[in-house]
Amino acid sequence: MMDIQYNRTIKTLERLRAESTAAGGPEKISRQHSQGKLTARERIDLLLDEGSFEEFDVLKTGRGSSLGDDRLYLGDGVITGHGNIDGREVFVFSQDFTVIGGSLGEAHSQKICKVMDMAVKVGAPIIGLNDSGGARIQEGVDALAAYGEIFHRNVRASGVVPQISCIMGPCAGGAVYSPSITDFVFMVQESSCMFVTGPNVVKTVTHQDITAEALGGAGIHARKSGVAHFTAPNDILCLREIRRLISYLPSNNRQGPPILDLRDPADRIDPALDYLVPDNPSQAYDMNVLIHSILDGAEFMEVHPDFARNIICGFGRMGGQSVGLVANQPAVLAGVLDTEASFKAGRFVRFCDAFNIPLIALVDVPGFMPGPDQEHGGIIRHGAKLLYAFTEATVPRISVIVRKAYGGAYLVMNSKHIHCDVNYAWPTAEIAVMGPKGATEVIHRKEIQAASDPKAVLNEKMDEYRRTFANPFLAAQRGYIDDVIFPRDTRHRLIRTLQVLDGKTADRPDRKHGNIPL
Repeated sequence: MMDIQYNRTIKTLERLRAESTAAGGPEKISRQHSQGKLTARERIDLLLDEGSFEEFDVLKTGRGSSLGDDRLYLGDGVITGHGNIDGREVFVFSQDFTVIGGSLGEAHSQKICKVMDMAVKVGAPIIGLNDSGGARIQEGVDALAAYGEIFHRNVRASGVVPQISCIMGPCAGGAVYSPSITDFVFMVQESSCMFVTGPNVVKTVTHQDITAEALGGAGIHARKSGVAHFTAPNDILCLREIRRLISYLPSNNRQGPPILDLRDPADRIDPALDYLVPDNPSQAYDMNVLIHSILDGAEFMEVHPDFARNIICGFGRMGGQSVGLVANQPAVLAGVLDTEASFKAGRFVRFCDAFNIPLIALVDVPGFMPGPDQEHGGIIRHGAKLLYAFTEATVPRISVIVRKAYGGAYLVMNSKHIHCDVNYAWPTAEIAVMGPKGATEVIHRKEIQAASDPKAVLNEKMDEYRRTFANPFLAAQRGYIDDVIFPRDTRHRLIRTLQVLDGKTADRPDRKHGNIPL
């Protein structure tokens, strides 16, 4: 008799688990595939190491009566649990659009909150795969409360464990705030969108006709708003890039970043770097050449590659160690700092500092972008964000001045004066209050105006200014530059310096937190 009852219980469990795994059924799964989207379980299988996923709350259900019928939806439209990426533990939730449109209700939120709490408790990254119709309207204020619980945990986990959001379908209204609080946002091109108010509301309020893609598609958020840090053409490539990002990050703020030896010699030199910077100080070059030259295996994962392209941020390895790079890009707007570049770099610097990732700045900056649009757009406030971020950072900080380093932008870009640990300069570096032309026109204004050949006098005085001030040697004499190095040796010098700074400790003031100029 007991065997019969036991077998009946086992069969009940098998039936319930099969029902939960079946999600919304073959028809809805087929519709998901027809839109070029994977199902929630397929995404988890691709994201995690094979066979490593352990699911929580398979049988958890919402309040059937609040949905307008008596049916209980096993899993409540979200799959949660933990597994491995390259053998390292991560926690994950994947919203299932085939079940109640992936809408978020009370039980749905409780499942997500559980894995978030556990991730913080054990010190492992949180990855959210978002594909949801938004708040479950039928649950009313309970759905709003459910979102609030997730937001609260996002903030509490910030700077404790890495948080990654992947938008793989619609994300609207209150649902957008959780991803925006997380550290990195991935979006899938043409199948994902994010907006606070959708096209229908926009049309009602502003009488503008606009598509979901044009309002909040992946391209818009990658290029214009800066909400999306990474985009991918499909689900498969997007999940692969998440795995790649995890490889650069520590599991929590108490650990150092992972070491991965790519067998690239630390003492490797690159003679071509001696000729990277053009003789003409106004001529552009691509900073990516330097970045790929100094990194292990020339591997670089750029963050925000399509947003504020005048500055480059991203992750690489030097001597096997993860590093965060911030570099001006002379090939775009001469590498000038503007509002978007300052915001982009400032947030990246703060992330690296929170998770013990050393920072390297490659500097070629002519200054801050002038003009009323920038001033009215808050260039003072945004520039101060980057200044605050670098100054506050306690991780090892190194800078290399490649060419121009003028005025306040020189100070902001991780200078010795805001307590960068080690500062190098190439012989091509120009460190001054302003560029030779502007400085000469101010200093020798009367002499130039009185000359019979003003242009000749201007050029002569510019050359004199460049010889006297616009070079790294005066700064080196003052101790503001630790060494003027040969460009070919940059990789070796940086790796050796990272090794020296590995045991760095830094005192912090006794305070609750500072007040960054948001």
